[in-house]
Amino acid sequence: IGNTVLHILVLQPNKTFACHMYSLMLSYDRNKDGLGSLELIPNNEGLTPFKLAGVEGNTVMFQYLMQKRKHILWSFGPLTSVLYDLTEIDSWAEDQSFLELIVSTKKREARQILDLTPVKELVSLKWNMYGRPYFCFLTLFYILYMVCFTMCCVYRPLKPRTGNKTSSRDNTIYVQKMLQESYVTYEDELRLVGELITVIGAIVILILEIPDILRVGAAKYFGQTILGGPFHIIVITYACMILVTMVMRLTSVTGEVVPMSFALVLGWCNVMYFARGFQMLGPFTIMIQKMIFGDLMRFCWLMAVVILGFASAFYIIFQTENPKNLGQFYNYPMSLFTTFELFLTIIDGPANYDVDLPFMYSVVYFAFAIIATLLMLNLLIAMMGDTHWRVAHERDELWRAQVVATTVMLERKLPRCLWPRFGICGRDYGLGDRWYLRVEDRVDPNKHKMMWYTEAFKARDRDNCDKGSEKLEINRNIVYKKELSALSLSRSTSRTSSYRGWEILRRNT
Repeated sequence: IGNTVLHILVLQPNKTFACHMYSLMLSYDRNKDGLGSLELIPNNEGLTPFKLAGVEGNTVMFQYLMQKRKHILWSFGPLTSVLYDLTEIDSWAEDQSFLELIVSTKKREARQILDLTPVKELVSLKWNMYGRPYFCFLTLFYILYMVCFTMCCVYRPLKPRTGNKTSSRDNTIYVQKMLQESYVTYEDELRLVGELITVIGAIVILILEIPDILRVGAAKYFGQTILGGPFHIIVITYACMILVTMVMRLTSVTGEVVPMSFALVLGWCNVMYFARGFQMLGPFTIMIQKMIFGDLMRFCWLMAVVILGFASAFYIIFQTENPKNLGQFYNYPMSLFTTFELFLTIIDGPANYDVDLPFMYSVVYFAFAIIATLLMLNLLIAMMGDTHWRVAHERDELWRAQVVATTVMLERKLPRCLWPRFGICGRDYGLGDRWYLRVEDRVDPNKHKMMWYTEAFKARDRDNCDKGSEKLEINRNIVYKKELSALSLSRSTSRTSSYRGWEILRRNT
């Protein structure tokens, strides 16, 4: 019951009342060891009160709980050395990481905790010491891996076609080699080494991704933008296409160009995932994801309806015409593709002025140009502009969240020998087996003193202004009240003691 009350207090809108009641509940806890037993009991979702405060973005409660956890080592003038307890914060030994919970939640307020002490210092230390070097090395390694795969595709085994053409539109001159003919020469053996590297890389990708899917859940793993959800789909699909290509090569089945081309596109598009390691490019990956899975997905439904309608009309109009004179609409699939190109203004309206064009073609194409080019494309541009404006206001915040997600990912994937635990063991200071982060805070006394003087002088000026305005309402006419009040206030303010205080403040500054 006490633990349930603690979770309810974390969700209270009145933060000050919740903090006082939280302390009152802990005072009745009989187990006083460490943080107290009530604070360590998770709810049905596996969240302790501390983690719940982070997920809900309750910064007041989070700072209150951190104040209970810190230990002051020494204080000398403006400098103070503080030890912050990293229990439930550090993701090194946590199955359900506090940092991962913050970046995976949909509440923007939760990401503000990443700017608070000691989370900000811990993430900065991890990223600068190990995260950035490892991530840059991983980026370079992946690009070299994709170059190797691309060269294997460019130099894939082909041989001249020996069969006769079945149609005048057949333009094929090379066909795929059989398995027995694919690895004969030295160049083929060199390509085989690159293909083995590609297949091993695809298997490693699946081995690294599948455990996280089972641990987190497919909906959460693929649906969180900051965690790189769409890129996880891309890289898993890429690995599957590589394995499909390998099976088709081993069984000598024709048509390996289909999965191979998909793998090339997906593999190189996944390079954008590594832009999150750079502050200049990281927010743009978020922007692209929001545009594709937000604006573009909704727009594609409208575009599909328009293309289907007009492509059918174009096909019917040219169904009785000779395809040699105007072959862009000679069959229905080609009509769909040509209409799609017309929709995006990739090509101009097809026309052959040596022959008579159907009258309905001009009428339908006029309506298509008005609806598609002038209306719908400008609508898409406006939608993307609005998304860009919204994401631009959260650029720095989103990049910090990306850094945290990347750091947690590297910390889970890399061996423990390559990623040591950060912080100081509490045994060195007689604080038990918990780990602490040492942070040195600098408090400027002059700054606080000047702020205190400023607030005091502002309050005194407000009192003088109120007194002056009351006298003016009694002694002056209503018509000239505003003008005379301004004059009297300027004179009375110059003679008040606060004027001398402001002069002292200006000289001190």
